[in-house]
Amino acid sequence: MQPYTDALGAGLLSPQAEDLVAGDRRYRAFLGPGQGFVRETGPAGEVRDYPMAQVLGGKNVCYFLTPLERGRLQTLPVAYDVGARVWFDTVASGRRQGPHGPGTDAGRSESLDWRDPAYTFNTACHDCHVSQLSTNYDPATDTYHTTWREPGINCETCHGPCDAHNAVCAAAPKGTVPEDLRILRIGKDFTTAQRNDACAACHAKMAPITSGFAPGERFFDHFDLILLENSDYYPDGRDLGENFTLTSWLSSPCANSGRLDCIFCHTSSGRFRQAADPDRACLPCHQDKAAGLDQHTRHKADSPGSRCIGCHMPKTRFARMVRSDHSMLPPAPAATARFGSPNACQGCHADKDAAWANDQVRQWRARDYQAPVLARAALIDQARRRDFTALPAMLDALAAPDHDVVFAASLARLLRVCPDPRKWPALRAALGDASPLVRASAAASLGENREPATLAALAGACADPSRLVRIRAAEALAGVLPQALPPEGRRAVADATAELAAAFSVRADDWTGSYNRGNFLLRSGDPAGAIEAYGTAARLRPDAAAPLVNTAMAKARQGDLAGAEAALRKARGLDPQNAAIAYNLGLVLAEGGQTGEAAGALRAAITLDPTLAEAAYNLGLLLLATDPGQARDALRQAAALRPDNPKYVKAAQQPAPGAGAPEAGRQ
Repeated sequence: MQPYTDALGAGLLSPQAEDLVAGDRRYRAFLGPGQGFVRETGPAGEVRDYPMAQVLGGKNVCYFLTPLERGRLQTLPVAYDVGARVWFDTVASGRRQGPHGPGTDAGRSESLDWRDPAYTFNTACHDCHVSQLSTNYDPATDTYHTTWREPGINCETCHGPCDAHNAVCAAAPKGTVPEDLRILRIGKDFTTAQRNDACAACHAKMAPITSGFAPGERFFDHFDLILLENSDYYPDGRDLGENFTLTSWLSSPCANSGRLDCIFCHTSSGRFRQAADPDRACLPCHQDKAAGLDQHTRHKADSPGSRCIGCHMPKTRFARMVRSDHSMLPPAPAATARFGSPNACQGCHADKDAAWANDQVRQWRARDYQAPVLARAALIDQARRRDFTALPAMLDALAAPDHDVVFAASLARLLRVCPDPRKWPALRAALGDASPLVRASAAASLGENREPATLAALAGACADPSRLVRIRAAEALAGVLPQALPPEGRRAVADATAELAAAFSVRADDWTGSYNRGNFLLRSGDPAGAIEAYGTAARLRPDAAAPLVNTAMAKARQGDLAGAEAALRKARGLDPQNAAIAYNLGLVLAEGGQTGEAAGALRAAITLDPTLAEAAYNLGLLLLATDPGQARDALRQAAALRPDNPKYVKAAQQPAPGAGAPEAGRQ
């Protein structure tokens, strides 16, 4: 990042030839001497100019930041493609376009205004583009007073504070080097894991759980990682959206060997060390491929198809930025055919389809190396769709001693909504996994189980060496009384709960922190505190339905059915296609005696999500007195969806005795 100047504009940018249109407004950048601003023209011809105060990027694209109210630095709606030398729409470039089009599980298309918090530098970009950042956010006024020491990434970001280093070097006799340089030397003093974690602090799609990461510390003591539960990834782990490297890196056999770290291939400034001869990045460890490389690649030795990174680190583009796949896995065109994910073969052979590429690799390789990829991806895909018919295979994959940690942790998270109780022993066992990512994910998914064995296991996890595991275990234990825990684990639970409370406040400007605090308080039996936290979340993100849904739950627990109904109606206005909102509204209306509208809401929930057995069951209970035939159909539907639930099966088998009452539970 750097301040915009006339010289930068003249040297790097070309004039914008025509306005870019976003909604009912038009935008154009002006670059001449003394200009450096983006002009917004409204539908009635009204004009507002936004100064281009800072420039973010410069290798692939340039984004421009402008100061807005309450100290916000906002990304302007026009950006510049450095390679193509054209201007483009910032927001439109970041829309996820999945293989089945926008707006599907495989790819979402956000319709955000450029002023959205997702494009606020202080909120969304954190401190990975400047050095020694302090957001100085004031929750009381929703105002930033953000400062940083230097734009871009300076030495201290990776090497720690330099005052002592500068002093000993200045005091050393001329021409000598102090024995103790008083600085962190990443190449010499750090382990492979420490080097990777130092880079991961910026190169990860993550959620911070502290604000104090320092080079040399462990990533999972300060961050959680977004995994394949998120549709920014294809089910096989390939990138769909912008994912910042670490998740795919953790699936790399080379990285997991413990012999490869980031600075083997990259300088501390991110440049590729082996750019002149890329194969030198791989062949030192893969000497068996060095002789007769063309026999391995099945491409001419001097062609791009014979470069190691051509097949194992193919490049894709998102938001006009180029990124390399760091899983380093071989091409899997069979996954492309099934899930729409990219593969290296078609990256070069754009005129061919995935079936052609799949035929080629199967002719070349006797071993079906794609089979494990397809198997893992199929389980992720099913779990995302809440289809747990393959639960035994999922549990086997979670317990496999050689599992891929990204897939295992993703499955553990996705199992959270699985209704089958067979998952509990497997999730408890996963608390002993070697990976803190898997342990934390398992802990998070154990929160709905109150068996003594689970409570004891979670209490033990509150003393885990990894902070991420500790806070996820504490979160899962919300509402559990101390006397229900082993005496020897109560101190650890209290300490981990304090760490969790601090984590909620790390990003006070991000609505999810307040929302998660509300969830914890609600589960802990404090609906009033939860409502206050949800209110903060809703103020920070007024278009989010989730805080309103959970506000309704909290109000219902207080006996305030009118307040619960109002919150759910507002949530439904924000997200009318959400089955859970319709379901919860149906329950609240039924509790308030509004049976006709309640039945309509429950039917809507079933239409939106035909797998929602709870909605079918409650609709059946509601209709027993007025429409026994439809009631029986709904109860049978619930039993068919959840044959493991004896309550549903029994209700479907018994004759209708009269009016029923919807069950109290909500989702």
